[in-house]
Amino acid sequence: MRKGFDNEKYLTMQSAHIRERINKFDNKLYLEFGGKLFDDYHASRVLPGFQPDSKLSLLKELSDTAEIVIVIGAPDIEANKIRGDLGITYDTDVLRLKDAFEENGLYVGSVVITQYSGQNSADLFKGRLEKLGIPVYIHYVIEGYPSDIPLIVSDNGYGKNEYIETTRPLVVVTAPGPGSGKMATCLSQLYHEHKRGIRAGYAKFETFPIWNIPLKHPVNLAYEAATADLNDVNMIDPFHLEAYGETTVNYNRDVEIFPVLNAIFERIYGESPYKSPTDMGVNMAGNCICDDEACREASCQEIIRRYYLTMDRFLAGLCPRDEAYKIELLMKQAGITVHDRKVVDIALSLAEKTQAPAAAMELEDGTVVTGKTSRLLGASAALILNALKALAGISHETNVIAPAAIEPIQKLKTEYLGGKNPRLHIDEVLIALSSTASFDETARLALKQLPRLKGCQAHTSVMLANVDIRMFQKLGIQATSEPKYEKKPLYQ
Repeated sequence: MRKGFDNEKYLTMQSAHIRERINKFDNKLYLEFGGKLFDDYHASRVLPGFQPDSKLSLLKELSDTAEIVIVIGAPDIEANKIRGDLGITYDTDVLRLKDAFEENGLYVGSVVITQYSGQNSADLFKGRLEKLGIPVYIHYVIEGYPSDIPLIVSDNGYGKNEYIETTRPLVVVTAPGPGSGKMATCLSQLYHEHKRGIRAGYAKFETFPIWNIPLKHPVNLAYEAATADLNDVNMIDPFHLEAYGETTVNYNRDVEIFPVLNAIFERIYGESPYKSPTDMGVNMAGNCICDDEACREASCQEIIRRYYLTMDRFLAGLCPRDEAYKIELLMKQAGITVHDRKVVDIALSLAEKTQAPAAAMELEDGTVVTGKTSRLLGASAALILNALKALAGISHETNVIAPAAIEPIQKLKTEYLGGKNPRLHIDEVLIALSSTASFDETARLALKQLPRLKGCQAHTSVMLANVDIRMFQKLGIQATSEPKYEKKPLYQ
């Protein structure tokens, strides 16, 4: 996939813009940091050239002036809310985030527990953090939030929240996930800082939607597809259009809450520093797209991937059909169908021909390789093996795995572990290949091609087993699958 985004320009421009925003206030800016700080693979997929750790790199460039505050909602602690991408609870993720930031030389000042109303689990988590030497602050539920502005901006509203002690000009407020209370934490601090005679500022950093590209640009449509479960909708910012006569893009939640934010700013400062939701943002990503066509193409592929992911989740009973309907609508707006994903028709054609599950992968040079189900290998495992042989220039007929490496794995699965399927999954075929590579040069050559699979597109004719899903993710392969079970089990 050709490069469509200038990451170096982005880091330089973004850090300069944030420093500029700090200087507009009393050298104190609370920056609400949305999205993933680590491993932002959505952004790297729709903006080819955007590095998954770009936000982390950005913070490292600002490390001399920045400190981080991690926010977690007490209701999320009480509910043991889990991050879907990592499979860990939000409270555990707070500790992971703190470790990850500090390993990269960033300063984490404190943790804030928001929306507190006496939850016992929140008290226990607070005690755990304090035993680890981590400062913890409590922010309370405010009755009538966010509508009762006079109460919110008073000693009985924000004034009840504990003031967060910070020492640096830039305070980055982040959280394990959405709905944690990042914005409310920032606004509460503005109130407390104002009472201390400091005119602190607030800004928001969200990569998507990108405000200065068209509303229906595939990059922005891909963001809607990615947040179909949240029911986010991109829209023209009416406040920005009225104030400046300029068309910009924002999303519904920020547009809906802006009048409330504006009233809060006016009550704290006497006047609002912003005329629109777009004004609050500091995102420079739109200025760093260097190949618009490459980003359009990549985003269209992302929308199709999101459609397949949602359909698979719907079949598994994990989401309502409305989510898939929404992505189907986005596909129509982008003028694409599933057949615009090159590997789809090839995988389905092979499955029809063999009457068994099949898979296809597009390699870095546009070549497509396939994998079919056999006595020894599942379709996904065969696909990986065939892709490695193609990349290494090894003929398709050449066996790169010794039978002696496969047979013990099959015996372990069926005879000792009680499995019914002797065919190897991706992880098992890679173990067998590694074993063979210890004494076979051809197998060693094939194994060395693994890094070249990153970014390749793949599709399977049936839904994947969880182990194969994880392996595709670990290899960096962007895989989709038909919303269809290989069999029709009641228990999957």
